[in-house]
Amino acid sequence: MPAGGGPEAGPGAAAGRAGPALRGLSRFARTRGIPAGREFLLDHDVIEAFCVAGLPGVRPSTRGTYRSALYRLAAPVHGEPGQRGTPFAGASSPPPYSPAERAGLAAVAAAQRDPAKRASALAVVVSGIGAGLRPAELAALRGTGVSRRGRRVTVRVSGPAARVVPVGPGYAGRAAGLAAHAGDGHLFRPGPADRGYKNFVTNYARTLAADPAAPRLGLGRCRSGFICGHLAAGTPPGELLAITGIRQAESLARYARHVDRAPPKAVLRAGDRHHRGC
Repeated sequence: MPAGGGPEAGPGAAAGRAGPALRGLSRFARTRGIPAGREFLLDHDVIEAFCVAGLPGVRPSTRGTYRSALYRLAAPVHGEPGQRGTPFAGASSPPPYSPAERAGLAAVAAAQRDPAKRASALAVVVSGIGAGLRPAELAALRGTGVSRRGRRVTVRVSGPAARVVPVGPGYAGRAAGLAAHAGDGHLFRPGPADRGYKNFVTNYARTLAADPAAPRLGLGRCRSGFICGHLAAGTPPGELLAITGIRQAESLARYARHVDRAPPKAVLRAGDRHHRGC
């Protein structure tokens, strides 16, 4: 597996970057007289040269994501690369909310006067801290995607990182309640909306009425709380990769920075290899 990528580089991120990465690689190759055939363009050495020298001003995390996307395109032509390339530092993970901040977020959600807005704000908190969903996954989630069997509540996530996630015990009841109210409608902002819009969740969070001293609601920090909570609880790395939809153990290591006594990077990598081998 090539090094690099953002904090959650995976099939969705790589697929989204494949087009821009391939166009950039083609431009880079033309300037250096490299033939346009895929067997030349997708040579591992050409990809490495492009990622290292052909992307001036581009963030290291984006370089890593481009490389991952291009290596996937190159695999049917040249197989897997024989060695790991130059590592690129990934984007840092956001810190999780503290217990006091979590209480503040619940208060912000409860303070919204409009019932629909109140439910959507709570859905961000519950699906993020309780189930670790990404923005696009929350935007697509319907009430029918949440199941309850006794005290166990799970969320069925659709999309590139499809999976079933057990909701944390502190959020399971609220997740089930939101789902029962939503029925087959969306949990977050029900009704017609452009759910593919990149900042669909972020822009909504900015509209919430809140005291200036209250914590600002962000799904990235909510998801970080889910991941860090599992790291602190000792959830096996392979299991954690599966329920978060994360592909690379390096991504877990970036979250582990926020957790005391979290597994070392070597243990996380071993869990990654086990997960991919299953």
